[in-house]
Amino acid sequence: MDEFAEALRSAITNRGLGLERLREHLSQHGVSVSPTTLSGWQTGRSRPERQKSLQAVVHLEHILQVPPGHLSELLGPPRPRGRWLRKAPAPMSAFWPEHALQDMETRWDDQLIRVSQQDFVSIGADRTARSFRSRQVLSASMNGPDRWVVVMHTESRALPSLRALKNCEIGRLVEDETRGVLAAELLFDRVLDKGESIVIEHELVNVAPRPLATRYEREFRLPAREYVLEVTFSGTPPVSVTQLADGTAVAPSQTLLDVALDVQPGVRGLRWSW
Repeated sequence: MDEFAEALRSAITNRGLGLERLREHLSQHGVSVSPTTLSGWQTGRSRPERQKSLQAVVHLEHILQVPPGHLSELLGPPRPRGRWLRKAPAPMSAFWPEHALQDMETRWDDQLIRVSQQDFVSIGADRTARSFRSRQVLSASMNGPDRWVVVMHTESRALPSLRALKNCEIGRLVEDETRGVLAAELLFDRVLDKGESIVIEHELVNVAPRPLATRYEREFRLPAREYVLEVTFSGTPPVSVTQLADGTAVAPSQTLLDVALDVQPGVRGLRWSW
């Protein structure tokens, strides 16, 4: 058995999840991988090579609670027929539901360099998430980008309201309460030229009934030079906190921070227990 298969099998065993359950978790992230394929990967009969398979490995690292790159770095160089797949960014549909994006103008997303992503989360005294304010610093790699697409998953029975705060306005909006998905275009106040940068801000405000908040995560499809997450608790802080990226314990506090540089595709954030 090769190193990737051994590491995957060990991670699955340690996490205590069956292959069907893993398939369900991946499906929630818009990634379709059959239990048969997962079985082949963990026994070494087959290996992830196609773009969606490689993206599934990134999600598996998050689901199985292993450090980013723990599995993907063991795959080694792809076969010649797929040598470009690992260099190209994963499609947006690999991270977010395709039905929510089908009416969105997403062609500029690959041309926006993520200089900085900053998320500010407010947790109320009732332990529910009240609001999510985000600030993006983006730089155009070519002439033409004029929007940023926002996608959010929620477990609430009601979708949050969206407000454009700085240098943007809301364009097309998709709200799917059945699946708990909100997607929107944030239209810039100007069209960017190559090398030009913009700072935009928006806020998502939850409405009742709000579920108990136990985590916040940000999925990165493309690298970001900087990521800052600040979670503020109005009431009693949680009793334990863990970083999603590597499982590192964080000291509980009224305000939590997760700061990272040169962030690679994958998931970052914090989870906590009360």
